[in-house]
Amino acid sequence: MEPTDPPQDPSDNPNDVASGDSSPDTELTHSNSATPSLSENNPPSKTTPEAPVSDSQDDSSSDPIQDDNDDNNNDPDGPPQNPSLSEPAPAEPGPPPKKRRRRKKFFTELNGNPSLSRSRRSDMAKDVDVEALIAISVGFPVDSLTEEEIEANVVSTIGGVEQANYIVVRNHILTRWRSNVSVWLTRDHSLESIRSEHKGLVDSAYRFLLNHGYINFGLAPAIKEAKLRSVDGIERGNVVIVGAGLAGLIAARQLVFMGFNVVVLEGRARPGGRVKTRRMNGDGVEAAGDLGGSVLTGINGNPLGVLARQLGLPLHKVRDICPLYLPDGKAVNSEIDSKVEVSFNKLLDRVCKLRHAMIEEVKSVDVPLGTALEAFRRIYNVAEDPQERMLLNWHLANLEYANASLMSNLSMAYWDQDDPYEMGGDHCFIPGGNETFVRALCEDLPIFYERTVESIRYGTDGVLVYAGGQEFRGDMVLCTVPLGVLKKGTIEFVPELPQRKREAIQRLGFGLLNKVAMLFPYNFWGGDIDTFGHLSEDPSMRGEFFLFYSYSSVSGGPLLVALVAGDAANKFETMSPVESVRRVLDILRGIFHPKGIAVPDPVQAVCTRWGKDPFAYGSYSYVAIGSSGDDYDILAESVGDGRVFFAGEATNKQYPATMHGAFLSGMREAANIVRVAKRRSLIPADKLNNVREESDDLNKLFETPDLTFGSFSVLFDPRSNDLNSYSLLRVKFRGEKLDSGCLCLFGLISRNQAIQLSEVDGDENRMRMLNHDFGVRLVGSKGLSGAGESLISQIKSARSNLNGGFKDGAV
Repeated sequence: MEPTDPPQDPSDNPNDVASGDSSPDTELTHSNSATPSLSENNPPSKTTPEAPVSDSQDDSSSDPIQDDNDDNNNDPDGPPQNPSLSEPAPAEPGPPPKKRRRRKKFFTELNGNPSLSRSRRSDMAKDVDVEALIAISVGFPVDSLTEEEIEANVVSTIGGVEQANYIVVRNHILTRWRSNVSVWLTRDHSLESIRSEHKGLVDSAYRFLLNHGYINFGLAPAIKEAKLRSVDGIERGNVVIVGAGLAGLIAARQLVFMGFNVVVLEGRARPGGRVKTRRMNGDGVEAAGDLGGSVLTGINGNPLGVLARQLGLPLHKVRDICPLYLPDGKAVNSEIDSKVEVSFNKLLDRVCKLRHAMIEEVKSVDVPLGTALEAFRRIYNVAEDPQERMLLNWHLANLEYANASLMSNLSMAYWDQDDPYEMGGDHCFIPGGNETFVRALCEDLPIFYERTVESIRYGTDGVLVYAGGQEFRGDMVLCTVPLGVLKKGTIEFVPELPQRKREAIQRLGFGLLNKVAMLFPYNFWGGDIDTFGHLSEDPSMRGEFFLFYSYSSVSGGPLLVALVAGDAANKFETMSPVESVRRVLDILRGIFHPKGIAVPDPVQAVCTRWGKDPFAYGSYSYVAIGSSGDDYDILAESVGDGRVFFAGEATNKQYPATMHGAFLSGMREAANIVRVAKRRSLIPADKLNNVREESDDLNKLFETPDLTFGSFSVLFDPRSNDLNSYSLLRVKFRGEKLDSGCLCLFGLISRNQAIQLSEVDGDENRMRMLNHDFGVRLVGSKGLSGAGESLISQIKSARSNLNGGFKDGAV
């Protein structure tokens, strides 16, 4: 079967008209007619956009190291031609600094990994060399190894001189490639400027950085060509990847390079997942707007910044100027604005200090962040004036946007647990939208579109994935679906996921952010700002169209996007798109008409509906009350003894709710899959043969079952006819589409339950009874309990006596 090309997305045609309430976004095309036409479409979901953090407007390189020789060095095997290694240039003097409309980064020293936070701050305060700066920006600690490095045994002894030298070598190799990301850095090139006695450390560091996707990744022609073939010519197995978002796509590319055969299953008719760029046009204007993940949040060390450099895309740094407007359209007084912003930050500071003391004294204490902030607001009489209260509510809406949830849902203790890992640098837009990355990452990958995965079955023999009426068999599966899909339970896992993972899925939050994207006939709001805000008199609707993003500088046309956060985001999904656009226009006209600026009707508008999207059920993750950063790690854990792996932004404790977090999680799991595959290949042949022989023996017993129906077979306890006695159940899952083999799972049930199962029609109904009515978990042959192994021995013994003994050990 050949993978299918993505069908033309109907949302790319402004003239299409469709119906259906389940569609996650709604288009409005305004024309000269009195009634606009409505079109329902199917957009992606989203990864976290962030608010501006820089006044700078130039479109420079994405990394602190500038690339002086990209155009002169196209030989993938040749060394970089003396790339310039210099300290990052000081910021250019610009206009007086403006207030920063931050997303969520405030008090990092009270959360997460205190030693990591302190080491980063102290080192950044020193005169650190460029190579250490680069390593820090990518996420490496200053003077210690990562858990991945320890697991990979990059040095023989943790701590000491060897480790210190390894870190210097690793940072040098990383910096050398980052100085010119368009060429392939070889091991020999890495050795050129390092003393020969450190060759072993070079081999170790180079291998680690290559296998874990820190170097030689991306979309430059030389790198794409090299990664289309196995690095060592060894075939390591078959991997089924569920989801063609950023995590799934980069994992697929890395796994192909590491010698795996991959197939990517995508439920949508397009790639990208929660990254979706919508092409809009009409009346002679056109633009590309991101309806999902939009802003590169911190460009230093960001792998998406590397992709932008490789593709030659200039980065537009989101400017920090963000004027705010009252409900009547008047500009907020700058002094009042500053006063409330300072008060808001102090409230957060007090809450953070309180939670630090509470965690020290009383373990596992958590309350809603919103409750704590309101308590301090009352104690300190903050924002008693009506205008000040509206301003405070705007900041709360901005925080709800940052976390895709209401303040009442956020964990006071851990809502900002990822702060110590925040990537530095400017927040940027990509001209033409982030779908540019997606399209390039899709090239040459076997992607099957419109294959909605219903079931993932796994055992000691491999995995079987059911999608769109077809069966896909592999050695391992990588599941990259959003947390919202895992919460909804639309994918059946057999055996059921471990309780530890199921509980983490329920604890972590998955929130909602919606957008209204509007293409106008011309830019009436001006080109000197990228954002402006609007205040609401209704506290419950403070997140409704509270922030506007101007995409005119990067989209190719006069595009304006209004954000809907918090409780308003949920209510927005029940509102008609015509009403939504009308309310946005009322706000815009209230702001600009008093200035003598006419606000025209948009030529096209799109309203997202991420909560209704069946491939997302929301926008991005957050730390809910009772949850913590540990739950991200639990979601990232593989299950089934290295058969089922998980990636996506909600599996990345350091960078959740971001596009680069999803990307990095895909790289991480590709490395984990390689590690597990290599571990299996190191199992001694005689041990593998023993496992196979045990499996063969068990399957031979089932050649003459006591009861069989559909894919189910049962062996009764030969010592008893009691209906409550144990029976051994085998369920055989066949993967006829890709392999003639099968996957067998086992379980212990009573004889009476076996009879009840045999009286049910259809394997699907039998599985439902087995899982939900009987509470039985199927396992691989090695996962049976002592009672199961004892039963197998009794059955073998009884058959041996019946047949007069075994010959040559065969059943």
